[in-house]
Amino acid sequence: MDKILALVDGSIYAASVCDHAAWLAGRLGAPVELLHVLGRREAPGEKDLSGAVGLGARSSILEKLATLDEERSKLVAERGRAILDDARALIEKSGLEGVTTRLRHGDLIEEVAAQEGAASLIVIGKRGAAADFAHGHLGSNLERIVRASHRPVVVASRAFRPIAKVLIAYDGGASAARIIDHVATSPIYAGLPVRLVTVGGGAEVLAGLESAGERLRAAGLEAETLQVQGQPDKALGAMVEAEHFDMLVMGAYGHSRVRSLIIGSTTTEMVRSCKVPVVLLR
Repeated sequence: MDKILALVDGSIYAASVCDHAAWLAGRLGAPVELLHVLGRREAPGEKDLSGAVGLGARSSILEKLATLDEERSKLVAERGRAILDDARALIEKSGLEGVTTRLRHGDLIEEVAAQEGAASLIVIGKRGAAADFAHGHLGSNLERIVRASHRPVVVASRAFRPIAKVLIAYDGGASAARIIDHVATSPIYAGLPVRLVTVGGGAEVLAGLESAGERLRAAGLEAETLQVQGQPDKALGAMVEAEHFDMLVMGAYGHSRVRSLIIGSTTTEMVRSCKVPVVLLR
């Protein structure tokens, strides 16, 4: 069984990540692995004090600072282990067993890349501990994970709620076929009514929409298709709110490493503003 890789930190989204991971694990029958990564600046290491030789009192001060830095690194590691322990206890409270934890030092993206090969999907909070909540900024790690990952990324909302109906955004783009294949074959969506919607779109997109709907129904899903007009982010957001959808599935960003997230783009705006989890596939 492929694991669910859940990324936890000290943010207020950590509990929601655990709740979403537990729900997904129940649907998939898969184990959960919790990952917390300490940045390289937080990692303990030897300090080079060779430049302080012969500086007398200043050498003593540098040594004391090095000792303090080492103690701080130990405390940061202890905090990381505490975050993982609390997260595991939260998931196990839901009745899920076999939850594993992994504490690593280094770059988050590199660690996720090393672990995602054995994962069916990745769960991450919308914002991290350092995100600017006042301005609604997304976490920088979220952007990096979505662009780098080869697995579906589930962006946990602020609080978990039972998922009973799913909205799928269809634009006929490069990721559309992968989205439909994911929904048609994953136990996550079994038994849940889904709506496949396109905003605008010409004849070719509409033909693809109907074909996608047929594929989902052939897979045993209760699926309806719908075309609406308007700005994609506003139309989709209004539909999620007005009709109480509990999850949104949509395409993510392109493969370009130099492409940046621009607030106002459909995907980014939906992730930023939606109060439900968003499943992103690139």
